[in-house]
Amino acid sequence: MDIEEKIRLVEKPPTEELLTRNRLREYLETGVHIKHYIGFEISGFVHLGTGIITMQKIADLQEAGFETTVFLADYHSWINRKLGGDLETIKRVAGGYFKEALRIGLKSVGGDPDRVEYVMGSELYGDLGLKYFENVIRVSMKTTLSRIRRSVTIMGRKMGESITFAQLLYVPMQVADIFSMNINLAHGGMDQRKAHVIAIDVGDAFGYKPVALHHHLLMGLKLTEDQWRLIKEARETGDREKLEEGIIDVKMSKSKPETAIFIHDPPEVIRRKIRKAYCPPRIIEYNPVVEIAKYIVFPWLERLRKEFIVVNKKTGEEKTYSSWNMFEKDYAEGKIHPLDLKEAVIEYLTEMLKPAREYFLEGPGRKYYEELKSLRITR
Repeated sequence: MDIEEKIRLVEKPPTEELLTRNRLREYLETGVHIKHYIGFEISGFVHLGTGIITMQKIADLQEAGFETTVFLADYHSWINRKLGGDLETIKRVAGGYFKEALRIGLKSVGGDPDRVEYVMGSELYGDLGLKYFENVIRVSMKTTLSRIRRSVTIMGRKMGESITFAQLLYVPMQVADIFSMNINLAHGGMDQRKAHVIAIDVGDAFGYKPVALHHHLLMGLKLTEDQWRLIKEARETGDREKLEEGIIDVKMSKSKPETAIFIHDPPEVIRRKIRKAYCPPRIIEYNPVVEIAKYIVFPWLERLRKEFIVVNKKTGEEKTYSSWNMFEKDYAEGKIHPLDLKEAVIEYLTEMLKPAREYFLEGPGRKYYEELKSLRITR
């Protein structure tokens, strides 16, 4: 595969930003071995954003021939009070349900779970010992306290929100993770941008600067008109901080189950959630149901070489779309009713998530699902 094709795979949706394309090209042209990683906090059930969108990008990077590491960030999850703030529970869920959910998600989008290295944070730190501590200090010495405070949004926290001193360690640790594993392609959602930019800025202290890849964050289903206007205004005015806080407020979240589709949701739950979802007519941008069609359903159908079909429930007329641009144009012009779009998305999601649903609700993954469910902790 030539360099241009590799870069195309890196930049294709759901990628929204690459920092920087020139550095990635330089690494590829000089024969640098690309080591990619993405880190996850360990919390509740895995939804479409984590289990499908993120895995689509990993599948793209596998196709490009890159080495991929999934970092199971148990200590970061502990710091951020996930799963009740119990470290042993976090570790158990990380190596059980969470890892299995990521594997089944990657397989469902055409990736190879066996070509991914899964690294537990606590195990990495135990192996590196003082070296990791030195890396955290090296990052901290190159970063100001005010910048760290501005970066707490990577934890889903708003600026100005009360945080513990341990949470201030989160960002230097995340940056130290990158260099401790010799990662040169750091990957995350757009909410991870601040940490990755710090990694680029302090790279000279480690002898190289990583490339940062940021993918789209899927909107939650319960977006309101006021939230939609705030995000739209922030984007139009170029207010990055306001835009970032707005997106964090409305992104799909496991802590708000009715805003999220989980990869093992039963058909009746998918139907209920999608039917109640915010889906204004003619609006493409920040429309949760349109986003699911664009980032989840269309790529899945493209891989299967199938077309997207919407049925007009009043007339019975079928409209078939072989490309996103065709669909987007018709929806923006009001030629597709939101309820008809919802019904199509319900049918496709139900079919797409069938393997994950069978694995976790009926198959070998049920023990992991039941264990996490018994904890009654969504965050």
